[in-house]
Amino acid sequence: MALNQSKAVLLRVSLVVVALFIAGYIVGPPLYWHFVEGLAAVNHSSSTCAPCICDCSSQPILSIPQGLSNTSFGDCAKPDPEVSGDTEKNFAELLAEELKLRENQAVENQQHADMALLEAKKIASQYQKEADKCNSGMETCEEAREKAELTLVTQKKLTALWELRARKKGWKEGLANSHAHSQGKVQSS
Repeated sequence: MALNQSKAVLLRVSLVVVALFIAGYIVGPPLYWHFVEGLAAVNHSSSTCAPCICDCSSQPILSIPQGLSNTSFGDCAKPDPEVSGDTEKNFAELLAEELKLRENQAVENQQHADMALLEAKKIASQYQKEADKCNSGMETCEEAREKAELTLVTQKKLTALWELRARKKGWKEGLANSHAHSQGKVQSS
């Protein structure tokens, strides 16, 4: 009895381990990729410089080595209206161009989808016509088969009636075959 309990416990433990492996197999890759993306975001944010908070124009230039003169140093923190305006215009133009390209691509994809749908409708119509022809032919064949069965049943009844009449008049099947066979020899000679 203790052996059965130990087997049951071992079975439960192995099932739990298998379940954990399966869960890890299913859930592991998405968690891994989320973790990697998070690390990449942290690395990217830590590698970029924080924006300068200094106000260069309010601080005096303390010691500039002799022979080095930088007159534009005082303007380091001031945005250049020409450059930022051009950049904004270029960015807006690029965005507008990207939107036009995507719109053109969407229109083209829609046209392809419409053409494919039209082609599919044509093919479906052709298949439906063929199916209708086939069904009509099957109905005709079925009607002909039913008529042939009725004719066969009628012919069997008629044959049975004639055979019954012939037997009443003394006809025997073996005699008829030998008599017909002997007549065939006489006619051929």
